[in-house]
Amino acid sequence: MAVGAARSDEEFTSATATRVMVAACRASGLDDSGSELIRLGENALFRLASVPVIARIARGREWLPTARKEVAVSQWLTGEGFSAARIVEDLEQPLLIDGFPVTFWHQIFEGDRKPAYGELGAVLRDLHSLTVPAGLELPRFQPFTKQELRIDRAQIPEDDRSFLRKRWRELRDRYEELRFETAKGPVHGDAHVQNLMVDDCGKVVLIDFEAFCYDHPEWDLMVTAVEHHSLGWQSNAQYADFVTAYGRDLYDWPGYETLRGLQEFGMTTWLMQNIREDERTAAEYRRRIAALRDDAAPRDWRPW
Repeated sequence: MAVGAARSDEEFTSATATRVMVAACRASGLDDSGSELIRLGENALFRLASVPVIARIARGREWLPTARKEVAVSQWLTGEGFSAARIVEDLEQPLLIDGFPVTFWHQIFEGDRKPAYGELGAVLRDLHSLTVPAGLELPRFQPFTKQELRIDRAQIPEDDRSFLRKRWRELRDRYEELRFETAKGPVHGDAHVQNLMVDDCGKVVLIDFEAFCYDHPEWDLMVTAVEHHSLGWQSNAQYADFVTAYGRDLYDWPGYETLRGLQEFGMTTWLMQNIREDERTAAEYRRRIAALRDDAAPRDWRPW
């Protein structure tokens, strides 16, 4: 369902996202009054005040196939009885509002604790054991397409843009040399602990299916391995819980260094999309881009 004319050249800001959210709610018969922007990242997320629903706004028309995939994945996982975010039923989704895809999700009411790394390992182990049904078409993992769009659009110094394009080409060459030893299956594609939630009944819920794909499970182990071994964001005990629950430490795999480069690159280009929102974001971007220029430099990055 499309509403309004496409405006693909419009910058994706909190103001733009708010306008799109209001139009999407009205097109769907939902009350937007009192809605709250809770996150502006790869997508904008709004919590509606009138009903327990989250509105998710993607950054442009090119993400419409991804939004359609997210709807299909949510429906599949729900049918499997897998604990995952649920799309709102009985609404035509996704909507396309002025060139921006919009989806609506049931709000997950959080409990009084955060998910643990052992729980992330267990969720991924269970996810990777599922069989993708016939008719659910999933792409391969795409470590580069999104990055190219980010580099082209971000409001960054041209010197940074030139460096990132050069690094992008280098990483593509290294990616072509990867040799996986595992069978392909369902992969979340952005499997970090922040993409788990614990609801008010204590159930762990998997969220965010934007990068969901059919590929090698190493892509889902990459994030936590890099956060631990490169960035030091988990304690040894936390990472050990993750490895024990899943049954593998990606650090021992010869392709780890290539995946580390891809993950750090993606973390930097993801952040740079919002450097005009506030100085804190801009400062963290400068910290990350400086580290990328020196592979041996310590990664004193802040979680975001």
